[in-house]
This record gives sequence, C-alpha cells and structure tokens, in this order.
Amino acid sequence: MRDEEFIRGPVPMTKREVRLISLERLELAQAGVLIDVGAGTGSVGIEAACRYPHLRVVAIERNPEALALIRQNCDRFNLTRVDTLAGEAPLPVAVRADAVFIGGSGGNLQQIIRWAGALLLPGGRLVINLILLENLNEALRCLAMGGFGAVDCIQMQVSALTGLGSGHFFKPNNPAFIISCHKENTNDRVL
Repeated sequence: MRDEEFIRGPVPMTKREVRLISLERLELAQAGVLIDVGAGTGSVGIEAACRYPHLRVVAIERNPEALALIRQNCDRFNLTRVDTLAGEAPLPVAVRADAVFIGGSGGNLQQIIRWAGALLLPGGRLVINLILLENLNEALRCLAMGGFGAVDCIQMQVSALTGLGSGHFFKPNNPAFIISCHKENTNDRVL
C-alpha cells in the first residue's frame, strides 16, 4: 500500500519501505492475531489486515488524534477486524497473539517487550521498529536476557527521488532499525 492511501494528519506513520520489511518479518501468513503497539495511523496493522483476511488486529495507541485516524483508515479500507485500545502499553489485553509489532514505546520499551513476551504464543513473532540508538541498545539488551530466539536487526535508510528547481535529488528519510525475533518454546518462559 502506498503511504498516500492513508489518512495521516500530524500523527507518525511507519513509511512504506519500512512497513514492507516489518510485515515480512512478522510472518503473518498463518497468524490469527497481531497486536500493534504505538499504532499511530494504523498503517502496519491495517496493511496486515488487508493482506491477510483471516487476521485480527488489536491496535494500541495512547494519542486520541491517532485513535481517530486509525478508525478513519479502517473505514477507508472497509476493515472490521481491527480493534483499537486506547491507552499506554503495557495494558491488559484479552487475547494471546501470534505476532506483536512495536512501533512506539512511549519510554516503556523494556516493560513492553516483557509484556509482549507474555502475550505471544510460543514461536510467536516480535518485530520492533526504532529510530533512536539508545532504544536499539535497550531493546537488544532486554531481548538478550532470555525468552526470545533468532534475534536479528537491520538498519534501513531509504531515500526518495524529489524535485528541486529544474533537477532532482534523493531526499533521505530517517534511518530505522528493525529488530525481529520469536518467542522461544521453552515452557512459556520470557525474561
């Protein structure tokens, strides 16, 4: 899906190229439930729901303006399988998940990773998008404490062709770190 297809406003959104890699790493083909933390405009959860008709998405967001945009985007794409939860993660969720995507942490990254581990079914996928080096280091330390396997991280920098006067240049987007891993199958043990 193109970024322009989403209603945005001033709310942050996971850009198309980063979203594509994140969705691929979530491995949603057989998943039943995706939890989207710090959902923003809902671009990750909404594109996932559009791609996988069997998938239920729980979008968690604390910003009331962003929650309204998620609902507007769900209406735009005629999606009824995206539920929104207003609040700041970690918070109670009534389902276990096959995959958790963390796009925003509000300064609670370690707590959210532990909480995600408790919500994930054994073998479930966790994908975390970050832009700050400090958050990257914190996430990697937390994941190394146990409960997650096959931890992988890439740094992605995308530039887009943009007009400037009578010429063109490649305007860079912010670099993003994409961490992906799975919950280990060892007795539901996480962190």
